[in-house]
Amino acid sequence: MGEIELPTGLRWRKSMRSNPNGACVEVAPLPGGGAAVRNSTRPDGAYVTYTRAEITAFLQGVQDGEFDDLITR
Repeated sequence: MGEIELPTGLRWRKSMRSNPNGACVEVAPLPGGGAAVRNSTRPDGAYVTYTRAEITAFLQGVQDGEFDDLITR
């Protein structure tokens, strides 16, 4: 599996509920659909890209509560 080069000028964003210490998940929409995901503490580090269908399925799962067991309070 090869690494793709991300386009310059991506608009990375994170949840407004993120920690103030900067250890957050950031997401950027990709041209033509899909999204890139990275750790905010390593902006020049590794990232994962998802197709539009993959990110849509994941976000739908989040909205449907499929990952609620990962949240500890």
